[in-house]
Amino acid sequence: MTVGVARITLFLPESHSLKEKRMVLRRIKDRVRDKFNAAIAEVGEQDLWQRSSLGLALVGNDRRFVESALDEVVRFVGSFVETTNVEREFTSYNQPLAHNDLGWQP
Repeated sequence: MTVGVARITLFLPESHSLKEKRMVLRRIKDRVRDKFNAAIAEVGEQDLWQRSSLGLALVGNDRRFVESALDEVVRFVGSFVETTNVEREFTSYNQPLAHNDLGWQP
């Protein structure tokens, strides 16, 4: 199992209020959830009108798939707004969990 996480910093030059910014971000977040089934949330720059940071998370069986899907989500977001920075991190978990690791009791 591989978990991919990204933080995308956005520049929103057309936004002139927090309300406008949140409307743009809501549309982007809804489209990402619908198209990619990815977790996405505003994680920074919440009090600025023209900047924002979005956090993304994807989980999959194959690292190449997760990397590719995360890249596609970042490109998709970039098609709507200007991205100024993208940070990515991947973590692989190769050991299967034992029943006791989950707190499960037979």
